[in-house]
Amino acid sequence: PVHYGYTASGTDDEETLRANREGFQKFRLRVRRLIDIRNIDMSTEIFGQRLDNPIMLAPVGGQGKYNVEGEVASARAARVGGHTQILSTATSQTVEDVTAARGAPIWFQLYPSNYWHVAEALAKRAEQAGCPVVAVTVDRAAPRNMETLARFRRADTTNCDACHTFGPPAERLRDRAMYRGIDLDGIESLQASGLTWDFVARLKSATSMRVMLKGIVTAEDAALCLQYGVDGIIVSNHGGRSEASGRSTIESLPEIVAAVNGRIPVIVDGGFRRGSDIFKALALGANAVCIGRPYVWGLGSFGQAGVERVLEILRTEFERVMKECGVTSIAQINSSYIERA
Repeated sequence: PVHYGYTASGTDDEETLRANREGFQKFRLRVRRLIDIRNIDMSTEIFGQRLDNPIMLAPVGGQGKYNVEGEVASARAARVGGHTQILSTATSQTVEDVTAARGAPIWFQLYPSNYWHVAEALAKRAEQAGCPVVAVTVDRAAPRNMETLARFRRADTTNCDACHTFGPPAERLRDRAMYRGIDLDGIESLQASGLTWDFVARLKSATSMRVMLKGIVTAEDAALCLQYGVDGIIVSNHGGRSEASGRSTIESLPEIVAAVNGRIPVIVDGGFRRGSDIFKALALGANAVCIGRPYVWGLGSFGQAGVERVLEILRTEFERVMKECGVTSIAQINSSYIERA
């Protein structure tokens, strides 16, 4: 039960979790007719890299609690469908093993914390494994209140210390895949309460990977991303798990897109369940989208096959919506295909 509670939880009354889904209903698609749609191209390009489609696997930690093969199973599914995978710092499997399973470079998500030596070690390992991009999560500065998780945790009678212990950080992390070999003595918290733009500058100087920030939701912070040389943005509220703003990412997206004005790529996650959701995000200016919970439910239910099927459904739906709207390539999707409800 605790694994379900962890995955399903939002923070506080889960208003942001609900808002992420409800936000899509505030936009409608404007469809065109009499267009030859026999040949559809879903490929796109980010950082000079060709992507088979704009649907990416968001970083989800500890996937070994859903399936014994964890992130490796997700990587194999991503390989089958041609999806880019972003690996969580809290992965159950090493970045080297997941990269091998994917058969191509993956991106790495970094939890920064207040301890530079930990962040630096994680980033260096990801870079050495061939990751071209590091996405720094910036929306976890404060503790979160996950009441659904707490309720399900009380109902769980299994011994599962390997994936949801709640002791001191050093004790919890010492045997985690990406933390092995890192000095964790004296670490009191993994919350990045002291995180500032200075960290971004420091990371930029310490790595050759592209540095994205994951968790930007306002135009003001998007403008600062440009000022500090950030290479890309992931518009995210941690799936409604890090803040009680009640504001959806799809509603935050337009101001981010306007602020960066095409100078850096913008990716968005949060509440994506249908092909029409993906189309709406691209029409609002996103370069790609990330999905999280949907593929994790597939992983927990049927392992690699479940993830493959979830991704196949989303690709099929997205292609169908492209045809419905009369576009044959990602480059053709723009704001003329969407309006406020």
